[in-house]
Amino acid sequence: MTSEHSWPDYYGVTVDRPPWHTVTEAIALFAAEDSAARPAEPRLAVDLGCGAGRDARELLRSGWLVLAIDTEHDAIDALRAATPSEDLPRLDTLVADIGSFILPPCDLINASVSFQFLDAAAYARTLEQIAAALKPGGRFCGLLYGDRDEAASDPAYTCPSPDAIRGWLADFEIESWNEREEDGTMALGDPHHIHLVEVVARRR
Repeated sequence: MTSEHSWPDYYGVTVDRPPWHTVTEAIALFAAEDSAARPAEPRLAVDLGCGAGRDARELLRSGWLVLAIDTEHDAIDALRAATPSEDLPRLDTLVADIGSFILPPCDLINASVSFQFLDAAAYARTLEQIAAALKPGGRFCGLLYGDRDEAASDPAYTCPSPDAIRGWLADFEIESWNEREEDGTMALGDPHHIHLVEVVARRR
């Protein structure tokens, strides 16, 4: 995001984009486990910084209950407008600060390019809370800005090193980990040097 753009611009561009691969990987891992022992009731996923809902809608399509949280009313409006009517009964939404929201017990927590907006203390606190909220065998999946991302030079963003992220995930088995660094563009076309940590991790 830059001062030239607004959040509704961003939601308009991203609402129809496919889910991030970290979410589809996590869904597939649960599906493989569930083929042997079907859970008694639908699993609950919490999407932190849901935006227009590209990940939340994929979870709904896969039969999950979803709590989608974003700080922007426009994000929740875009998500609800784009969600098929048959999936809406399994969707709860909330406008809230993702860095101070108390997470409920759940099976999956997703954070796709949303944590960089937290200050350093809220970032660390949120990851600690994720570990506490996830049930044993639950998963965290995320796309997290790394310390070589262009945004790391801006004090308004938090971009930890991959080693710091691994340290926060000490209570997890890392099932998928990829660091991506490249010169690219953001959703609205702005050039940007990208450093992303893409992770799926299972709570021990």
